[in-house]
Amino acid sequence: MDGHSIKISGTSGGVPVVVEHIPGSESAAYMIGVSTGSRDETPDIFGLSHLLEHTVFRETKTMDSYQMAKEIEGAGGELNAFTGKEMTAFYSITIKETAEVARRIVGDIVANPLLNEKATELEKKIVLQELSMIKSEPDRYIHDLYEEVLWRGHELSQDEGGDEKLVAKMTAGDLRKYYDEKYRIPNLSVYAVGAVDMDETVAWAEETLDGMSGGSRNDRSAPPTPEPKYEFVAHDSDHYQVAMGFPSYGSSHPDRMAATMLSAILGSGTSSRLFQDVREKKALVYSIYSSVSQNSDASALTTFMSCTKDNVTEAMETTTKVYGKLLSDGLEKGELDRAKRLVKGSNVRAMESTESRLYRLGVNHMLNGSTETLEQRLARIDAVTEEDVMRVAEDLLRFDRLNTVVLGKNKASLKKYDRSKLAF
Repeated sequence: MDGHSIKISGTSGGVPVVVEHIPGSESAAYMIGVSTGSRDETPDIFGLSHLLEHTVFRETKTMDSYQMAKEIEGAGGELNAFTGKEMTAFYSITIKETAEVARRIVGDIVANPLLNEKATELEKKIVLQELSMIKSEPDRYIHDLYEEVLWRGHELSQDEGGDEKLVAKMTAGDLRKYYDEKYRIPNLSVYAVGAVDMDETVAWAEETLDGMSGGSRNDRSAPPTPEPKYEFVAHDSDHYQVAMGFPSYGSSHPDRMAATMLSAILGSGTSSRLFQDVREKKALVYSIYSSVSQNSDASALTTFMSCTKDNVTEAMETTTKVYGKLLSDGLEKGELDRAKRLVKGSNVRAMESTESRLYRLGVNHMLNGSTETLEQRLARIDAVTEEDVMRVAEDLLRFDRLNTVVLGKNKASLKKYDRSKLAF
């Protein structure tokens, strides 16, 4: 696109600033990323990053949450945040003529939160409801359970929401201590997308964040390769959720895109192998798909499915047969090209959204330093060969690394299931 670019600069205080200017854009989006998340929490504060992310919206030195809401919505925008395993981010998006409002409010939230007891107690009630809600939605809960099993014994097993009992005991003092340790340079970065200007963004970042120095990077270590495991988790839902997968590569690994193509061939879209063999030909599941998670130093290539109790074992065994068939027979003619176009289409559509661009820019830069444009990403997809996919399949799709979690009502045959039946 003519005039489209991603540029990197920084403040005089050392805050990286990454700007993606989009010619013709009518919106402006700003994000402040903090390089800390659930994997950086010690066992006694499991869930603190998420609670802090919520609580900073309650009140700052200049406005309360209602004033924030009125001002940002009056500017035609929205204000939001998310907590991940490795980063927490706060962002605001408005129409371009009110971009100053987006910058000012998101900066105020990060730089000037009050974090008092009243705000903390109110937000704890909301977070505890959110954690309860996730457990009552098994199709979401299975994702957390799977990563707990896969990365057991490592900090990546800690889901973003945290432990309900620990969250209930947290105080404003706990939040302030964590904020003072983590929300500091060099853990801060700034991202802007849309009708945005580098000089303007750097000036705002300097004024807002350069006084927040004195921090240090979190000490992280990559997880060891996990041993295989099968685990059944009781849940009162009549419908069963299954996760089956393998440890995969970190976000900057050279075979990361080949792993993405492998996942797409297995379980992206209704023409994928798993959808056709497990759902269409045998009607064993309601839904089935594969995905690759994203962390800086590890990920997981996982198949998720939902089905009734009578179909669980056959669905799992059919799934591993699909893995085995791909390994033994290789790719079908045109299969990789079809998967490439599917993934490229998803990327292109997502990048039509300013919010999606902002999210991708922030996450990729904070996890691995990437400032890849859409065009560069599409070129990387095109560069994947059938040999790449098969080499990665042989590396990842291994029974001795298969971890499986089943979530549903107690059933003796599933609790005592012999995982050797999943061999392929």
